[in-house]
Amino acid sequence: MSTLFQEAAAQYRAHNAPLADRMRPQTLDEFVGQPHILGKGKLLRRAIEADRVTSLIFFGPPGTGKTTLARIIANTTRSHFASLNAVLSGVKDIRSAINDAQRRLELHQQRTILFVDEVHRFNKAQQDALLPHVENGTVVFIGATTENPYFEVNKALVSRSRIFELRTLTLDDLRQIARQALGHPERGYGKKTVNLAPDALDHLVDVCNGDARSLLNALELAVVTTEPDAEGMIRIDLAVAEDSIQQRAVLYDKEGDAHFDTISAFIKSLRGSDPDAALYWMARMVYAGEDPRFILRRMLIFAAEDVGMADPNALRVAQATATGFEYVGMPEGQFLLAECCLYLATAPKSNSTLAYFDALKYVRDEQTGDVPNHLKDASRDKAGLGHGVGYKYPHAYREGYVPEQYLPEAMQGLYFYQPRDMGYEKRIAERLDLLRQRDAEESLEKRVRRYADEEKQ
Repeated sequence: MSTLFQEAAAQYRAHNAPLADRMRPQTLDEFVGQPHILGKGKLLRRAIEADRVTSLIFFGPPGTGKTTLARIIANTTRSHFASLNAVLSGVKDIRSAINDAQRRLELHQQRTILFVDEVHRFNKAQQDALLPHVENGTVVFIGATTENPYFEVNKALVSRSRIFELRTLTLDDLRQIARQALGHPERGYGKKTVNLAPDALDHLVDVCNGDARSLLNALELAVVTTEPDAEGMIRIDLAVAEDSIQQRAVLYDKEGDAHFDTISAFIKSLRGSDPDAALYWMARMVYAGEDPRFILRRMLIFAAEDVGMADPNALRVAQATATGFEYVGMPEGQFLLAECCLYLATAPKSNSTLAYFDALKYVRDEQTGDVPNHLKDASRDKAGLGHGVGYKYPHAYREGYVPEQYLPEAMQGLYFYQPRDMGYEKRIAERLDLLRQRDAEESLEKRVRRYADEEKQ
């Protein structure tokens, strides 16, 4: 009796499920997109068709077909197919699924494919509980994630799985998916008379940003909320389409790949002196709700790291922007963000501040030399130990400069800072070359005198 009720409930859910769920492809021939992994002759397609699937991880943006591929495998395999959702499942659920798989293997010699949706949400203990059973073949693991598995999934689990990246669907892919939904007589709107205007379709396809689920949800809303005309036709024009999907969905997770990839693109655009690209990536972050202070912190770092001494004013501009933003806030603060972005993108570039890390490496790797005696603090030990004796005070000389030894003896002639021939730093380079040449000549004279004194002795 319970089985009859369950079947009735399943039929009701299937009939009343959202369009995106009803139109989920059930075979590879229905699947749209991802030709780089599912085209004729491709490894994954051959494995699914031959029912020779090994452990897999699908990763990519939402709405590209990760869960759908898992369900297609479920429809084609002779193995038992079980699924878990990482958001809802714990270690207890994993162990229960593994125990069922072990009994199935022992009693019926049937293997189990275990699909884990949003696998990146499993913590380390949950992933570790799964690992040995994947390793010994109790289950064939299939995971789906929107995050880069190389960062978010147990390395041992990754090493035992083939990873396939699903890409954002193209505009043509999305148009084909919309037409399938309008034409399918059972799962779509094939039994209705729906007229979707070309510009309305273009709007839905454009605004859904490569996400098939978003497209189908908007299409469903447009169809079910539009009354048929006198002829029984549901006419979806541009105005209806705009009401159905009013704002473009931007893929951006503040703790995920999209966050790191977008800020990376922003910084690299600044470094590459492309103000248009830099504005675009910054606008994407702001539009998606990124904290402007995060962007400001990164621009402060960039001003010192990548513009550096080629334009020392860049750091002042970034600092002024950060301070000014605290007074202004949003939305007017976007003007401040834009000005700082444009200044940094168009400024001359030098990463010579990395010289500090060369000095740090030297300190870490080499024997530390003693502070030269004439540079030591003279306020305490000048009389007793002679500290500070012989120090030449630069301001006492006409140019405010006098050749002097400031590094330990063993490091004489070692240069960390190499100014670039760019922007303001070009002037620094010219002056520093002159001073270093004079230092080298003075050092050579000192060595010659010391050797002469040693010869006399």
